[in-house]
Amino acid sequence: MAGPRVVIIGAGVVGAALADEISARGWTEVTVVDQGPLPATGGSSSHAPGLVFQTNASKTMTELARYTVEKFSSLEVDGKPCFLQVGGLEVATSPERLAEIQRRHGWLASWGIDSRLLNADECVERHPLVDRDKILGGLFVPTDGLAKAVLAVEAQIRRATERGVRFLARHEVLDIRQSEGRVTGVVTDHGEIDADIVVCCAGIWGPKIARMVGMNLPLTPLAHQLAWTGPVPALAGQTEEAVRPILRHQDADLYYRDRYDGIGIGYYGHRPMPVSADDILSVDEAEEMPSVLKFTEEDFEPAWTETQSLLPATQEAKVEEGINGLFSFTTDGYPLLGESPQVKGFWVAEAVWVTHSAGVGRAVAEWLVDGYCSSFDLHECDVNRFEPHQLSPEYVLARDCQNFVEVYDILHPLQPSGDPRPIRTSPFYARQQAHGAFFLEANGWERPQWYEANAPLVEGRNIPTPNDWAARYWSPIVGAEAQATRESVALYDMTALKRLEVTGPGAAAFLERLCTGKIDKSVGSVTYTLLLDHDGGIRSDVTVARLARDRFQVGANGNLDLDWFSRHLPADGTVQVRDITAGTCCIGLWGPLAREVLQPLAEEDFSNEGLKYFRAKHAYIGAVPVTAMRLSYVGELGWELYTTADQGLKLWDTLWAAAQPLGGVIAGRGAFNSLRLEKGYRSFGTDMTYEHDPYEAGVGFAVKLDKDDFIGKAALQRRKADVRRRLTCLTIDDPRAVVLGKEPVYDGEHAVGYVTSAAYGYTVGKGIAYAWLPAGLAEPGTRLHIGYFDQRIEAVVAEEPLFDPTMSRLRG
Repeated sequence: MAGPRVVIIGAGVVGAALADEISARGWTEVTVVDQGPLPATGGSSSHAPGLVFQTNASKTMTELARYTVEKFSSLEVDGKPCFLQVGGLEVATSPERLAEIQRRHGWLASWGIDSRLLNADECVERHPLVDRDKILGGLFVPTDGLAKAVLAVEAQIRRATERGVRFLARHEVLDIRQSEGRVTGVVTDHGEIDADIVVCCAGIWGPKIARMVGMNLPLTPLAHQLAWTGPVPALAGQTEEAVRPILRHQDADLYYRDRYDGIGIGYYGHRPMPVSADDILSVDEAEEMPSVLKFTEEDFEPAWTETQSLLPATQEAKVEEGINGLFSFTTDGYPLLGESPQVKGFWVAEAVWVTHSAGVGRAVAEWLVDGYCSSFDLHECDVNRFEPHQLSPEYVLARDCQNFVEVYDILHPLQPSGDPRPIRTSPFYARQQAHGAFFLEANGWERPQWYEANAPLVEGRNIPTPNDWAARYWSPIVGAEAQATRESVALYDMTALKRLEVTGPGAAAFLERLCTGKIDKSVGSVTYTLLLDHDGGIRSDVTVARLARDRFQVGANGNLDLDWFSRHLPADGTVQVRDITAGTCCIGLWGPLAREVLQPLAEEDFSNEGLKYFRAKHAYIGAVPVTAMRLSYVGELGWELYTTADQGLKLWDTLWAAAQPLGGVIAGRGAFNSLRLEKGYRSFGTDMTYEHDPYEAGVGFAVKLDKDDFIGKAALQRRKADVRRRLTCLTIDDPRAVVLGKEPVYDGEHAVGYVTSAAYGYTVGKGIAYAWLPAGLAEPGTRLHIGYFDQRIEAVVAEEPLFDPTMSRLRG
């Protein structure tokens, strides 16, 4: 036996995958417990229809699915395959869906999955049951197919067992033992099992198990309808389980799969049917299995009507059986992976469908054994990504049900979330409403995208209108606000930026250990720096301001930064970290006239000599005490001005009164994003993530390899000399050809990279798209194309930054 003592709760498709993957890496002192029989334990895996469509807007989710396909394709049980690679077909019955299919084809090209756009005749060739007159076209992925979930569970159990893993069926978990903030064991109805690490793979029971250690999982089991027809005469004599591609008819929230001479029909168009994890029956109480509820025929009626229309051959068949099967849904549609922030050694791998199960098993195994995941970027999936309000029962239920309703909807990248809203508002909210702010949501904050009060600014300006898709959640006011910022001065609400306070006698040394830049500098210094994982991947980019000898303010990207800091706190209590975001607010005052607005309001010196670029100081702006940091994310002279939430409105009014006579404006996030791309500023989570290192991402200047050791330093020293890809600036001449992100980039006919973030540059007069490209193609002047729906848009690699390369505007 080797490795720590691990107990995995749940022997479904995720728990079995994890046991297989972790034992393959040498950890064999592993016990898997499940309340049900093996290999069909009674959870979601036992009734899952098994359709594996790899297409996803998320690169990570696509890669998790790709690994699942590859692994399951290699598995069999007694000669029976665990994956039937029949391909996957999505059909469009409306022009809007046809365009969406083209966009999805672009995602697959971006992520390196082979796919083909088909016309209606080609769709019928692939799936002859489809009515040719109903469809306009389709998307075919040859490597998609049917996962035989229970067989895959059995195959992985056998492999893990051969390595010494122990599987205990009919063991119900009653409690999780812990001591001094660490797990010590799992209590079952058959006794206690000692453990150093416990991984919850309990699926629909996940929230119930997690509560045993005080952990709140934002997961809701929801019933989803699955029906099976009897024999379809057109399929008479089919002896193979599946010969046609798995099929999605997303315009009607339907999917289909073969089952010999019958058809399986899955339906998402019915009302959400949430169930509490506490109300799910036990294995012995359930009539069929705990995850299967009684089929509600009335909910299925629209699905059957539409099925008979799309697949006319089913008119000669009947629905003979059906279930309302429970699956896990989360507030943002991503899995929940990682370690509890309160109880060390308690991990979760939850809200994972069969499609991504083997990939998640590998990811969590790497994370446990190596301390980080090298195969996948997991920032979207980390269970600690949520803000406190996102864990409230009301929020979780509302958003989980919304995600069920929207599972097949066409969603715009900027489309705002639904209720509950608003949740978080800055002190400036009333003023923003009065100025006609169009709000989108950011981590629960209502954040203006533009202000209707600025409509008169558009007159006389050349603000090109983008294509129809890019013009959603857009207004020409965005361009006017961006240009006005460059011409005069603008106020931006930056309150949604997460702010952490790091204090204590060990604070400087603590930050030096976590950050790539030099932090232990004079009071008033501000440092742009990176947080790295042990493999040198970028976990975040942050600004660190030293406001006193033992007090620092960190401008962070989200709750994962707080979690990262908290996990690395020294045990001696010399450092404290707390989130101060809710009690504070921030205004970005930026533009060539920013000093003319600010200086008359303050006794402190805000000249270039009085407060240099990337320096901070305390001051009074009128009657309001502020922390002023000379930073600018839009590439203009100015400051980030922080104060407490109770005085935020007074600060806004003071600055606005002084800015108006100078032609100042208030501006929203749309202008902000355009300006920051003109300046070449990166956005973590979009332009760079865990899978990228600083030299690839163009932020190597934030790394000081000559300083003492920091997390990731040794890995960076190995990676620095081998940069094979680069985050690259592309420009587009066509003013209507504005792309939005995740589109493939082509060199000739070959997809060679993908767009991260994009916008129109209203100062430079070009479309801007940042993209990951092979290093050899990242040379300025290289001509490429961006795939955008059914178009190929010409783009050229440009020197960056596009605006103010000498930094004279920022430093003036």
